[in-house]
Amino acid sequence: MSDPRKLQFTLLAIALVLVGMFSGYKLKQSLPDFRQTDYNESLNKFQDALRMVDYAYIEPVTFEKMVDDAIAGLLEGLDPHSFYIPKQEKKGMDEQMAGSFEGIGVEFNILEDTIYVVAPISGGPSERIGILAGDRIVEIDSHTVAGVGITNADVMSKLKGKKGTVVKVGIKRRGINRILPFDIVRDKIPFYSVDYAYMMDEKTGYLKLSRFAETTFQEFTDNIKTLKASGMQNLILDLRSNPGGYMNMAQLLSDEFLPEGKLVVYTEGRTVESKSRYISTGGVGEFEKGGLIVLIDQGSASASEIVSGAVQDWDRGLVLGTRSFGKGLVQTQHNFPDGSAMRLVISKYFTPSGRCIQKPYDKSSKAYNSELNERYEAGEFFDESKIKFPDSLKFKTGSGRIVYGGGGIMPDVFIPIDTSGTSPLYTDLLINGVFNQFGLKYADAHPELKQQFTSGIEFAKKFQLSDGMLKEFQQYAGDKKIKWAEKDFIAAQKRIRMLIKANIGRRIWNDEGFYPVIHQEDTNVIQALKLMPEAIKLAETGKFERKK
Repeated sequence: MSDPRKLQFTLLAIALVLVGMFSGYKLKQSLPDFRQTDYNESLNKFQDALRMVDYAYIEPVTFEKMVDDAIAGLLEGLDPHSFYIPKQEKKGMDEQMAGSFEGIGVEFNILEDTIYVVAPISGGPSERIGILAGDRIVEIDSHTVAGVGITNADVMSKLKGKKGTVVKVGIKRRGINRILPFDIVRDKIPFYSVDYAYMMDEKTGYLKLSRFAETTFQEFTDNIKTLKASGMQNLILDLRSNPGGYMNMAQLLSDEFLPEGKLVVYTEGRTVESKSRYISTGGVGEFEKGGLIVLIDQGSASASEIVSGAVQDWDRGLVLGTRSFGKGLVQTQHNFPDGSAMRLVISKYFTPSGRCIQKPYDKSSKAYNSELNERYEAGEFFDESKIKFPDSLKFKTGSGRIVYGGGGIMPDVFIPIDTSGTSPLYTDLLINGVFNQFGLKYADAHPELKQQFTSGIEFAKKFQLSDGMLKEFQQYAGDKKIKWAEKDFIAAQKRIRMLIKANIGRRIWNDEGFYPVIHQEDTNVIQALKLMPEAIKLAETGKFERKK
């Protein structure tokens, strides 16, 4: 069986190329004059090409399409993060950063003429019925959509729709030789930035941030106030798999952790508008004191790297996990009168110590997209010794600790990706959505659980999976044609038991019944709790001895 983790890293890399980080800059409305001779010659050449294609090409082609393709090609040749947005696709992209829409709730990409699910949106209808990251959508309402030249706009029009309506999709899943049918009831899909926040113990809060959008700062401060009212003195900020978003949201968030007068981030570009320095303000910082740990991984990019870089450079908190993505290019969006737009890279950003986090991109977009796979193949996600930085990329934090630039944020404490405790049985249960489906069935059949436990957190602490429940799950898996091998169960029983419990909890208490269960086996969260005393010491003294 192919490794599903490798596919996940590939999809994540491609998704990050599209997401990017958006600045608040606006370039001058009247752009400076071109070098007139060169401009006229180039424009005449382009006009000649348009006229020739319009006159002689074997099939009719509209000027609009030719110009769209030309702009897309122009930007594609610059860097991996400048790109053109046709007017048919702009509305959908804007919705992802601003509000909500009605649909099936998946983030997708089109790769090699196939629709890949990058991730189901947390709490959305697709996640609820078992759609998984890495699934390929090959049929929509009984029509083949793979290998037919489908566009992003086509996918949006087919999957979005009025709440309560049904769309039938055919899913091709790794390791399964048949198309899996799903009937998905469309629903309102909110785009929240804060996935979940809760008190892990009497003093430590946890907050998971999934994107940097228009409402991020307000959501963050609202949740922090709630956690502080519950007694929070220390915070675990989870930025894993957060691909970034609006740069000003990262600046505001960083400001909440730093005292007045600290450099948060600065940018360098060719124009006056692209050069900036953001200094923390004297406003009310919601969490300027207390232990702070930031969790990152290879999917943490752009705005996530601004926050983790500022926290690290000022010795404000510890950064844990794997090396981040390495996206340090800032885009501005220019809207055209016809409703289309382009996102253009105008500057690079630098952390307070002077680190440029952008990884090299002087190669093809295809090679750039595969860089995460190269890290995976090299063993970087599992072994810190595989990560090599030249001395020229050494920088120092405010207290003199060594940090590195040139391709993502290197955490203070490396935590390898945990691949233990899996087996073919576990993989089959996961890719067939059995955990999710059984959780729905069991919770609906046992409404007394809602009265037995006062909250999802209490459920996570006290609910025990009985042998009888496990036998019921095994029978359910058998009904779904999953071959149960006892040796495979023993090898992965901790994860299997955890996901059974977590999915029952999610059905009753939503994320409150899910995340606290998952975190009991989450290596990064467990290590963060253990290292919180060191984070408190770092914030107070600026000292931390990096452990390997």
